Amino acid sequence: MTSALTPDQISRVKATAPVFAQHGATITKHFYRRMFASRPELKNLFNQTHQTSGSQADVLAHAVYAYAANIDNLGALGSAVGRISHKHASLNIRPEHYPIVGENLLASVVEVLGDAVDEATLEAWRAAYSQLAQIMIGAEAKLYEGAAWSGYRPFVVSRKVVESDEITSFYLTPTDGAPAASFQPGQFVTVKRYVGELGVDQPRQYSLSDAPHGKWLRISVKREGGNEVVPAGRLSTLLHDGVEEGAIVEVTAPMGDFRLDRSKSTPVVLVSGGVGITPMASMLSTLVAEGSERRVAFVHACRSGNVHAFKTWLAEVVATRRNVSRAVFYEEVGSADRQGVDYDFEGRIDFAKIAEQAVLPDADYYLCGPMGFMAAQRDALVARGIDPARIHSEVFGTGALA
Repeated sequence: MTSALTPDQISRVKATAPVFAQHGATITKHFYRRMFASRPELKNLFNQTHQTSGSQADVLAHAVYAYAANIDNLGALGSAVGRISHKHASLNIRPEHYPIVGENLLASVVEVLGDAVDEATLEAWRAAYSQLAQIMIGAEAKLYEGAAWSGYRPFVVSRKVVESDEITSFYLTPTDGAPAASFQPGQFVTVKRYVGELGVDQPRQYSLSDAPHGKWLRISVKREGGNEVVPAGRLSTLLHDGVEEGAIVEVTAPMGDFRLDRSKSTPVVLVSGGVGITPMASMLSTLVAEGSERRVAFVHACRSGNVHAFKTWLAEVVATRRNVSRAVFYEEVGSADRQGVDYDFEGRIDFAKIAEQAVLPDADYYLCGPMGFMAAQRDALVARGIDPARIHSEVFGTGALA
């Protein structure tokens, strides 16, 4: 076990935290290039689209800065450590990966900053990284211990269902005939596929979109578009166009600290944007399957009816469950949408329009969608007097180290 940092080491790390605020992305981009050059096999653990866009380097730089700035108050990082450890465990990151990351990260600090880092400061950072690695390894060990299985497990695609113009569901059944694992609604799995154009396996994390019933694990995947800088989502395209019923995919055990609190009887407000509807579908499906009488408000926003997934299912739930209400917002309402009954409001989510239905002081709020969307909904709810402690959100994208 790593010994605690000395007061001098803590002081040095904290004093150099602003360096990562200013030069962090440069250091972390150098780090990834350096590590992949010496250990190309590790590309299999990292989302190469995030490498291309630079978002992975930015997230790592922010994480290192936050750690350094709070080196004397690690309790402030508790929620971040929990979230990142779930992401890491889902990616099957193991203790042996941490020394490789540490060696290349510290070498990158020296190679980028040069003489600006003296030996005593570098040694302080070395001790700080070792401390962080032990914290993460310990947290991840507990998750592995409680996981339904270790590493990747083969599943067969037993059904493939188109949910909208962008989203398709894949029903995954264990190839060994055993029951599918249980999980907490809101959690996710990692799916790994070989991407020929990259020459490596690529992992992606997808929320589970059905109730935990042991028959299958369902993921609902959005076909991601691209642009001149970042290509279209490689794995989402591969799943949509290249994975049919009967195909085998490799899947890790369910993970994630964004989950419905099933111990409560108080109201639930589920707020989603776009493909963020997937964990909400799992949460509502679970409440329905359990015969829960909890009051549920299902609030969803999407561009139009063409990209609205699960709309028939949602309408059926609302029609048959008097404790469940719906507020669906379409940003663009087409002529075909106006003839149907799948949406309730035009425009973006406006809690002023649904205050009686969805602004409930004793409710728990679950948010999932793009980062800007979640920030806007959180601000709107807090402005209406909702306790921030009652607002829970899922953050997808990059983890801190992988």
